Amino acid sequence: MNIHRLSRWVAAGRVAGVTTETHTEVLRYSAFSAHPEGGNPAGVVLDASTLNEVRMRAVAAEVGYSETAFVTAGDAGQRRFSLRYFSPLAEVAFCGHATVATAVALAERGGPGELVFDTAVGEVPVVTVRDADGLIQAALISVATHSRPAEDAELDAALTALNWRRTDLDTALPPHVAFAGNHHLVLAAGSRHRLADLAYDFDALAGVMQRYGYTTVHLVWRQSPNTFHARDPFPIGGIVEDPATGAAAAAFGGYLRQLGLVSEATSIVIHQGVDMGRPSELLVGIDPVDPRVRVTGHAVRIVA
Repeated sequence: MNIHRLSRWVAAGRVAGVTTETHTEVLRYSAFSAHPEGGNPAGVVLDASTLNEVRMRAVAAEVGYSETAFVTAGDAGQRRFSLRYFSPLAEVAFCGHATVATAVALAERGGPGELVFDTAVGEVPVVTVRDADGLIQAALISVATHSRPAEDAELDAALTALNWRRTDLDTALPPHVAFAGNHHLVLAAGSRHRLADLAYDFDALAGVMQRYGYTTVHLVWRQSPNTFHARDPFPIGGIVEDPATGAAAAAFGGYLRQLGLVSEATSIVIHQGVDMGRPSELLVGIDPVDPRVRVTGHAVRIVA
């Protein structure tokens, strides 16, 4: 891969970003929203070829968002790039909202079209298009998804940390651990009120997530067969809650397929961030015979 071609491409379309104390330029985008006041903020470093892991972790901590994406190598001609993701506390194998943000940032410079990201979990294709309002929308295609029922011990530990009870759950959507690059514990609330009333033990839930290897806990409420509301506590990354979680949305799509709730190719909408005052919308495409899931959303620049 030719990072020098990437650097020239980035410089040619460069707009001002936020510079950290040691002069690493960080662009800031809000993903899964058409407005910077909504969605999930992500940092994007388009040329991280000279940064080591320690520096990337430090930059992510300085930015303070749930994740910052770093383009560590790439070839603009081939539209193929290597990505790494860091939360303020640690590296994350895959991050959906930072992927969408990076894809939009690159499309703003090189034009919409197809991109391929090489990540720690594998190849992630992304298609970017410009919509009727002139905004760029990105659709990522996840790695193969899978899902398994949650065991009693992990379920009880998570419910205790959340201050939830088993009777709070929707029995039609059983607790599962779902995967689309990361593992997410999926818990379906029996009511919108239960989902809205989120007051959990930060340290206890972080401990549960570390013990069982969850990246987030994906809390959902089903409004209709194709409309869901979600919240994603992320204490393991040093964040109370994510306003939009693309990786969890992909995992949830795989969960629905695994349960046999998808009989034909379909799309669902996940509304997230509403209870935080940062409304987000994630469009999730699911095929009953394809283990991959498509997650689509906008990303817009956050201007300081």
